[in-house]
Amino acid sequence: MTDVFQLQYALDTFYFLMCGALVMWMAAGFAMLEAGLVRTKNTTVILTKNIALFGIACTMYMVCGYAIMYKGGDFSWLFLSEVMSDGATGVEEPATYAPAADFYFQVVFVATAMSIVSGAVAERVKLWSFLIFAVFLTGFIYPMEGSWTWGGMPVFGMYTLGDHGWSDFAGSGIVHMAGASAALAGAILLGARKGKYGADGSSRAIPGGNLPLATLGTFILWLGWFGFNGGSVLATASVESANAVAVVFMNTNAAASGGMIVALIVAKVMFGKADLTMALNGALAGLVAITAEPSTPTPLQATLFGGLGGLLVVLSIVGLDKLKIDDPVGAISVHGSVGLLGLLLVPLTNDASTFSGQLIGAATIFVWVFAASYVVWLAIKMAMGIRVSEEEEMAGLDLPETGMEAYPEFVSAKT
Repeated sequence: MTDVFQLQYALDTFYFLMCGALVMWMAAGFAMLEAGLVRTKNTTVILTKNIALFGIACTMYMVCGYAIMYKGGDFSWLFLSEVMSDGATGVEEPATYAPAADFYFQVVFVATAMSIVSGAVAERVKLWSFLIFAVFLTGFIYPMEGSWTWGGMPVFGMYTLGDHGWSDFAGSGIVHMAGASAALAGAILLGARKGKYGADGSSRAIPGGNLPLATLGTFILWLGWFGFNGGSVLATASVESANAVAVVFMNTNAAASGGMIVALIVAKVMFGKADLTMALNGALAGLVAITAEPSTPTPLQATLFGGLGGLLVVLSIVGLDKLKIDDPVGAISVHGSVGLLGLLLVPLTNDASTFSGQLIGAATIFVWVFAASYVVWLAIKMAMGIRVSEEEEMAGLDLPETGMEAYPEFVSAKT
């Protein structure tokens, strides 16, 4: 093994791991965003959900998810340390990074998908029902669709997405739309929060309890997304890969900016005010829109793609509200509606993909994840229930579910 190869191997592995760490930091972003957009009486439970789902995702993906997604169901890698620590030894064409780095990078993506579900079912889902669902999504549902997309396996042995011109660079569909599909199934079965919709069908805004926290969460997610998209280049220790990483970073930032600007303008036109929550979701929508292909658009195209995401997310949030699908943080719109948009934008700049292939891939992801999630949510509902009592919901979930309040001095009087 040459000194040059060893240096390249070390640099690519280090880059991969650091990008994974940035994606892990997105868990903090989701936690802060959701904690800011729910009411103060539900803050502790939403934070508990976010820290717990991350641990569950990491464990379930290690136990079975990774084997399903990339090892053809072979679980022997769990018991063979050399598989993850000696992947570059004795191979004619060795990997460019340590195999364990690949696992780490993949596992934080799984946690991201599950984080999307958390916000959409907030303020009325039972904590332990949610955590049981997390076991199934991260250990089986997500890895199965991942095996068909990034894993290259035939879909139930019937067709291979890659043969149809399918492409999803960093996961607009594989991660974001998948998480939103699971969230949609849960939101439908849970129903809306009490008081969200009037008897006449009108919708009542339920403001979040801490908008500074929500803004901080958005900035954390924006930063973490550079690892999400940049790490998906898979290397950086060559001129070609370094240039590719730089382009991905540039386009990721441009799309987020475009999404935020357009969402803010659309909100002003539609509501007469500069709606901060729409601006935050617009930035995230721009990020989701570019995630399917951040390496081939020009900077202007990336900005426009992000702007389309910003437009769509506002319309989608309003549209789902009219359908009485209650999503306290707008996660289904940000990650689902815009995730689909991101997939459909890929063929505009990537000749290796086709619109038909993108539609087939999107349909495969949505049908599988939504249907499987619906079955799991329904089974949990029948076994132990998924929604808290009306009394608990009105009082807030923090005390009933966790026994503590995030803001005790503001919520209740203390002697």
